[in-house]
Amino acid sequence: MTVEPSFTALVLAGQRPGRDALADAAGVSHRCLVPTGGVPMLGRVVDALNRSACVDGITVSVESPAVLESIVAFVTREGHARPGAVATADSPSQSVLRALKTLQAPPPYLITTADHALLTPDLVERFCALALETGAAVVTGVTSASTIQAAYPDAKRTYLNLRGGSYSGCNLYAVMDPDGLRVVDFWGRVEQERKRPWRMAWALGPLMLARYLLGRLSLDDAARHISKLTGVTCAAVVLPVAEAAIDVDKPADLTLVEGILRQRSGAPV
Repeated sequence: MTVEPSFTALVLAGQRPGRDALADAAGVSHRCLVPTGGVPMLGRVVDALNRSACVDGITVSVESPAVLESIVAFVTREGHARPGAVATADSPSQSVLRALKTLQAPPPYLITTADHALLTPDLVERFCALALETGAAVVTGVTSASTIQAAYPDAKRTYLNLRGGSYSGCNLYAVMDPDGLRVVDFWGRVEQERKRPWRMAWALGPLMLARYLLGRLSLDDAARHISKLTGVTCAAVVLPVAEAAIDVDKPADLTLVEGILRQRSGAPV
């Protein structure tokens, strides 16, 4: 699938403060370097982006460019270019803002995370095509709970329970034009209140919170509300692929991902 225009990809690979149990157990410095199917997760993500027809250029947001050294041989095979690097900031949203303001390439931008070990070129291309179809400045990908549970009934995911269905985020985002940076900046301000939920809810608006608690908020309603708050058109697209919503946050996720990768390779599970 060829998608025009081409996207510049940003991979968030920063390490959270404190010790990381997954990284410690694997004997690596960063969670993004934890092996999945024998390959560091970051390597799998960059490889999927490299092989996507809609991606032209990849930058990794990480504390030190040295983190990339362990994946260079893998991701530059078949003539693919080494990804660029930009230093992380104090939070994911600030890291995104710093990186997008640093990049020389114009939008659209595709943003994902280094723990998205099941990312594939087909999934990347599908999301980018759907993002373009929306006509919105900022797009996020989600997958329905029914899709995930049908494929992996034991998978533990976090869901937003909305009118019309429950959804899990896919760690796939698109910023389609410069105005989209205002949404990233807005989320950064909301993110600062994450330890004070009532202030976070107030920033999003008490009406939106009330509708959510009463089960009256739909996916489209939420996108329209964020659009109104920021003055920037936002949209959510539903990806009918269970693996789109599976990242590696805890040991159970790693076990699940390893099993899926073995199935893909045809090896015994």
